[in-house]
Parts: sequence; C-alpha cells; structure tokens
Amino acid sequence: MLRATIPLGRVAGIRVGAHWSALVTLGLFTYLLGRSLTDTHGNSVVVWLVAAGGAAGLFASLLSHELAHSIVARRRGTRVDVVVLWLLGGVSELGDEPKDPRSDLRIAIAGPLTSFVLGVVFFGVAEVVGVVVNGPVPEMLGWLAAMNLILAVFNLLPGAPLDGGRVLRALIWRRTGDRLRATTIAARSGRVLGLALLILGGMELLLVGNGGGLWLMLLGWFLFSAANVELSAAGLRHRLGDIRVRDVMTERPLSIPATWSVGDLLRSQIVHSDHRVFPVIDSAGHPIGELAWSDLAALPAAARETTAVRRIARPLPPTARVSGDELLSTVASQVVLRPDFDVVAVVDTPGRLVGVVTATDLTLAVQRSALGLPAHRPERFWPPNTAL
Repeated sequence: MLRATIPLGRVAGIRVGAHWSALVTLGLFTYLLGRSLTDTHGNSVVVWLVAAGGAAGLFASLLSHELAHSIVARRRGTRVDVVVLWLLGGVSELGDEPKDPRSDLRIAIAGPLTSFVLGVVFFGVAEVVGVVVNGPVPEMLGWLAAMNLILAVFNLLPGAPLDGGRVLRALIWRRTGDRLRATTIAARSGRVLGLALLILGGMELLLVGNGGGLWLMLLGWFLFSAANVELSAAGLRHRLGDIRVRDVMTERPLSIPATWSVGDLLRSQIVHSDHRVFPVIDSAGHPIGELAWSDLAALPAAARETTAVRRIARPLPPTARVSGDELLSTVASQVVLRPDFDVVAVVDTPGRLVGVVTATDLTLAVQRSALGLPAHRPERFWPPNTAL
C-alpha cells in the first residue's frame, strides 16, 4: 500500500496525494520531452517550460484516469480511500471490493476510457493550435495525445493489476459466478505479462542498448510482484470466507491516552504487559495512532517527561480503522501488517476504540479456518482499560 507523502487536497470528495517517487517521474518526463523538443525547436527556456508543462499535463491525465475509477467505484457502492500518484503512474486505493461483476467491469473500464477520450481531445487541440501558432506547444500537445492513447491501450492488457486484468476478472466472474477463480486467472495472467515485460526489457537493454529497457523491466517487476500479491489476497479471502472482524478481534484492548507523556507511560501498568504495540486514543476514545516499545528507543531519557505520546505515535492510516462487521478477508488484503508491531483498530459507530486485530490474530484465524475450527478465540489476552 502506497502512502501519500504530498497531500494534494480533494477532488469530488476523494482524497488525492502524491508519493515522493512521483517527483522522479515528473523530472524524467520533463527531461525526455525537453530533449525531443530541443531537436526541432532549439535549446531555450521556453522549450523547457513547455516540456515541464507537458510532464505536468501527463500527471494531470494520470490523475483523471484514477479519479474516473474512483468516482465510478463510489457510485457503485465501493468505498474509496485515496488516489495516489507515484513512480509508475497512479493508483486508486479502494476500501473494499466491487460487489458484483457489473460494478467490477464499470470501475475497471472507466480509467482507460477516460485516457482514450483525453488522447482524442489532445490530438484535436494539437491540430487546431498547430494551425494558429508555430513552436513547441503543438508538438507537446501531440505528445500528450499519444501518451494518453498508449496509457489506455497498455492498461487494457489482460493481466491484474492492470485495468485489463480487472476487465478479464469481471467477465470470468460474470460467466462462471466464481469470483475466486476469476481473480486467480486474472492474477496469473498478470504474472505472465510481468515476466514477459521483464524479458523484453532485458533484451532491449542488452541487445539494443536502449535505456528504455530499464523502464520496461521496472514495469514488468511491478506487475509480477503485484500479481503475486493479488494471488495471495485471493487465497486469503477464500480461506477466511465470511469471518467478520468481530469474530477475531481482542475486545477492550489496553490503550495509551495521547495526552500522556512518555514518562506517564513508563510509570503505568502498561509496562507490565506482554505486548509490543498499543493503540493511542484521544480524549474521546478515538484511535489516532499506534505506539510500539521500539518507537521509544531513540528518545533520550531527559526528554521523557516533556515528550507527549501524541508526538511520537505513528498515525493510523484510514484502512486501519474498521468496523467489527467488516469481512476479515477484506481487512487482511487492504492492510499491510508487520508481525508483532502493527494493529488494526476496530471502532464503533461514533468512532471509539472497541477492539484491535493484530497480525497474530490474522494468522491464527487463517490457521483455525483451514482446520475447520471456529475463527474466534475463547480467551482474551489483552486486559481491559479498566485495569489501568
């Protein structure tokens, strides 16, 4: 899961952000387009400004592509957490899975259709501008048209996690009624596609000496890795079935008030617990972060009394706050858990902390489910807050 390091606000009510790696791609496309424009229009400040504008226009196109997915997803009843721009484009992080094949298909096709329309529009604008003015601007607009059309075609390749893989999944799901089988086929197709791009990129780099092969290899590696994640998530959903978060959560977990200082924490009964990570709550009982003993290691002893827990707690991402009624398989596939460190906070309707799910809880649920045993544990090992 990508974390947006540069917030870009909201569009149509959807949070938008950029990962720092997007700046690398922005600079790279500015350089490549600028080099191309200087071949025909000379090396000047205007040319490089136009190139920078073209690179920014491409990222705006990528954002439009992802927003199309997200807007359609919300209209079809699927929660959208955030849209993130990063090194290889953009990603819409959905809070849950599409509810039926038709929704899956419409969400998947919305992005490539938007890119295709943008490609046609940019081509038309480039033709009109080219009649009125000379210079690098019409060429830049033509480049934007071509890049959007390439984006539309590439994303329709039939392999998850590309949009074409989602289309393939929706069609198989609709025909067979078996979502797991459809997801598995789409993910395996994505692995084959990723491996093919890795090989093609390597051949281009070694035999032709073209540095573009590195980009193909990077895309191939990403597709292969992401397809493997899809396969793992599909297997996880199959094993967990209809188990709900409430079935495995630890109720009334030991938590740390955000207003405490580190000194308060070290004098509390929490130090006698066997746990390594704890949810941090505000005065209303809402979970706002998590804190592990390892987070305190770098804090000097002299600063413990003056450092608030709130300052050093790691913030909880939106996907780490869930309802007890949510499917455990959805939570497991959306949240990256590091064993013995991260927690998922379970909240009630007002958003107050009522339980936690840890990596150990997930592992135990999967193992018990595979053995045909109930997912829930008869014993609760976290003492209630009232023990403080």
